[in-house]
Amino acid sequence: MAQTQLILLQRVENLGQMGDVVSVKPGYARNFLLPMKKALRASKSNIAYFESQKKQLEAENLKHKAEAEKVAAKMGDFMVTILRQAAEGGQLYGSVSARDIADAAAANGVKFDRSQVRINQAFKTLGLFPVEVFLHAEVKVTVTINIARSEEEAKLQKKLGRAVVADAQGNVNLAPANTADKAAFLEDTALTAEQQAEAQAAAESAANAGATAEKSAKRAAKKATKKADIESDGTEVSAE
Repeated sequence: MAQTQLILLQRVENLGQMGDVVSVKPGYARNFLLPMKKALRASKSNIAYFESQKKQLEAENLKHKAEAEKVAAKMGDFMVTILRQAAEGGQLYGSVSARDIADAAAANGVKFDRSQVRINQAFKTLGLFPVEVFLHAEVKVTVTINIARSEEEAKLQKKLGRAVVADAQGNVNLAPANTADKAAFLEDTALTAEQQAEAQAAAESAANAGATAEKSAKRAAKKATKKADIESDGTEVSAE
């Protein structure tokens, strides 16, 4: 298949630097590089244009890069939650695309175009997935997408570091796969169990105390009734 020759107007990962003349598949040029203004066809007039605008293009590139680096620094460990319906086994009724990721990020105050999201295929299961986003040709960040059925499930997945799904028998395995996360999870679980045991013991103690008080009250009432009956007969009652 014939290749298309282009001159790059910016760095393109795994392809070349600004000013490089490269050969690519026609579809890649037509569907991505040319419409995204990342390159021009490598004609004599376009090469001459690039040379005349090179300094300005380099200055603009440095400016955009600096802006992207500021955004990347503010993002930190950026995670977005995307809610979808799914089967018990974690299979989505549908999928999550680059557009969905860009929209979710925008809803959380970070704007980038879907074309800046690098995924090979749409996501079709629940879970946590790292996704590369190019804020600039030379500035790449990793965004974690948390695909869940509800906000509560998303919080649990974030804590566990994995999807919350059921096995073939319908049992949900909540233990995380990561060793460090698993240790923290087991510690939390043990603490919760201990707190529950303490609460149960306190409740039982209170119940026992209540039962004892009730028995004492019944005995006192019984004695009072017996005393009243004796007094009514005129019999002297000795103090206990």
